[in-house]
Amino acid sequence: MAITSLNELFVHTLRDIYYAENHLTKVVPELIETAWNSDLKTLFREHLDETRGHIGRLEQVFALLGEKPAGEKCAAIEGITAETRELIGQISDKTTRDAALIAAAQAVEHYEITRYGTLVAWAKALDHEEIQDLLRATLAEEKAADSKLLRLGEDKLNEKAA
Repeated sequence: MAITSLNELFVHTLRDIYYAENHLTKVVPELIETAWNSDLKTLFREHLDETRGHIGRLEQVFALLGEKPAGEKCAAIEGITAETRELIGQISDKTTRDAALIAAAQAVEHYEITRYGTLVAWAKALDHEEIQDLLRATLAEEKAADSKLLRLGEDKLNEKAA
């Protein structure tokens, strides 16, 4: 299907991130199991709960638009998670593996931050004020998760892995 308007691009991108968020609810439990550091495990558990909330907000957005919640395959998130699984399988040292998990989780967060940031801007351009607020809330949580990962890596795990 050809995209012919900003509104169609907006809905397409919503479907992309909806797919990504649902995909992550299947992948993050693997990261929790693979992580060695208890703080990292906790961070992943907390963000998994947030991810479920992100899905709920996206479903609200779809409802406000009169659209059925649906995902559209997101090759980017599948690529990041496939690369993560491959890399993690090659690392036997637990602290080095945790450092790699943080890097992979930050790659996911950065992808989500760009998507939600773009969606907020487009919601504003399309005069979707309530939708803008929902997306902005998720964007703030994604940025916070990225900051927590960065601090954990800088403060504890990267140094131990060195």
